[in-house]
Formats: sequence, C-alpha cells, structure tokens
Amino acid sequence: MDIGTIMGIFAFLAMAFFTILHAEGWAGFLPFANMEALLIVMGGTFCATLVNFPLRQVIGTGKVIRKALFETPESSAKSVGIFVMLAKKSKQEGFLALQADVDMLEDDFSKRGLQLVIDGSDQEFIRNMLETEIGFIKERHHVGAEVLHALGMYAPVFGIIGTVLGMILMLNSIDDVAAVPRRMALCLAAAFYGMGFGYLVFVPMAGKLKCRSDEELFVKEIAIRGILLLQSGAAPSVVESNLKAYLGPKQRAEVRIGDEPAAGEGGDASPPAEAAAESKSEA
Repeated sequence: MDIGTIMGIFAFLAMAFFTILHAEGWAGFLPFANMEALLIVMGGTFCATLVNFPLRQVIGTGKVIRKALFETPESSAKSVGIFVMLAKKSKQEGFLALQADVDMLEDDFSKRGLQLVIDGSDQEFIRNMLETEIGFIKERHHVGAEVLHALGMYAPVFGIIGTVLGMILMLNSIDDVAAVPRRMALCLAAAFYGMGFGYLVFVPMAGKLKCRSDEELFVKEIAIRGILLLQSGAAPSVVESNLKAYLGPKQRAEVRIGDEPAAGEGGDASPPAEAAAESKSEA
C-alpha cells in the first residue's frame, strides 16, 4: 500500500474535521451533510466522464485507483540481482537450466523475456517483442491517468454548476425566508465537494499513477537490458556492471549484499534453488 496517498487524503480530512469542530462544534457539520450537492457533483462528474470516454475505460477506473493506492512498484535493485543470479547460472549450466527459474519470477514481463531466451530467440526478435509490450503498457497507463485527470477537471466544474443551481433555487424562493439557508448551503456545499474531490483526490491520483507508471516502466527497461545481456552470453560481472548503471549508490549497495538480490527485503527475490546451489559450490 502507498502510505503517502492515504496519509495525504486523511490528513487533510482530519484538519478540516478539527477546524470545523473547533469553530462551530458538532453543529458545524450539518451544512456539509447535503445529499443534493453530493449527487450533483459526483453524479455530474461521472456522467460527463461517460460522455468523454468509452464505458470500458470508465469501468476500469476502479482498477486504476487501486493500482495508485495499493500497488508498490517492484524494486529495481531486486530486478538487477535476479538477472545477475540468472547470468551466473546460465554460464555454469546453460540456458536450458533456467527453465526451472521462469515460474519463480514474480514479474510476468520478465518471465516472457526469459522464456524467449530459453527458446533460442535472437536479440532483435526479443527486443521487438518486449518493446512492443512496453508500448501497450504505456498506452494503458496513459488512458487510466487521463480518466482520473478528467474526473479531476469535471468535479470543480460541477461544483460550480451546483452552486449556480442552488442560487437559482434560492432566488426563486426568496419570499420563503426559511428556505434561503438551505438553498445557500446547497450552493456552498456543491462548490466544496467539487473542489475537494477534484483537487484532493482525482488530480493527485492521476499524478500518482503517472509516477507509478514511470517507476514500473523503469524496472521493465532494466529487465529488457538484463534479458538481452543474458541472451548474448555476457559474463555475470558484465551483467552486474551494466545493470547497476541504472541504480543510485544506495540501491547498488543493496544489490551487492551477499551477491543476492534484495537481501534486505527478505531474500526471496532470487530463486531459492540457485542460492542453495551457489552456496554449496562455494563451500
């Protein structure tokens, strides 16, 4: 789970809660309990999104939000460590020996690339296959971010529409003094909901999804490089030095821990069979 996203949203809600409570007490929350304003803003926002995007893309927004909130990108240091271990094993036992390690990889992208190496595909074919897949991944991520960004742009607009609607209703019933406060509450609550959902939730989530996409694609670029180095039969030291060029100093130190990938993350990044075989050969 991405704790930063959760903290950002709930920290603001907590500050707003205590501000209202301190200023007006529990009675201060009554103007915000306005179902009409919420329906206008959220209903109008999603209806406008349905007009703008195909239905399947709007339905997929839930998966996009879940990805932004709960999925953490794979460690690039872990990915480098995996390919160093695979390079060592392929040098000792050949490419066919890597077949047992395909199912141990967590990333489907790396699995497919490694399987192409085992099957004897040439470098150009492997590169084209993996880069084509990255292109489609970029497109899916772009569509998800666009949907969230559109939600963020529409919500404040429908907040203004709700405000205008409330003003019309208020002026229409200006003779009924008792109805004026309720109409005014609709005006201001709609603007609050529209700007709150737009600029606190939807637009920041679109930005977070873009960051997630960049991080995921960066790890996949490392995977492509590692797979092509494996296919070329490069020495493990060459694989290690090439892939570590993608990492910062701290991440490089993590890869070097015991020459096993992501040793600080529980040690489950490298295939257990490889680690056991290497420890025996070193002994």
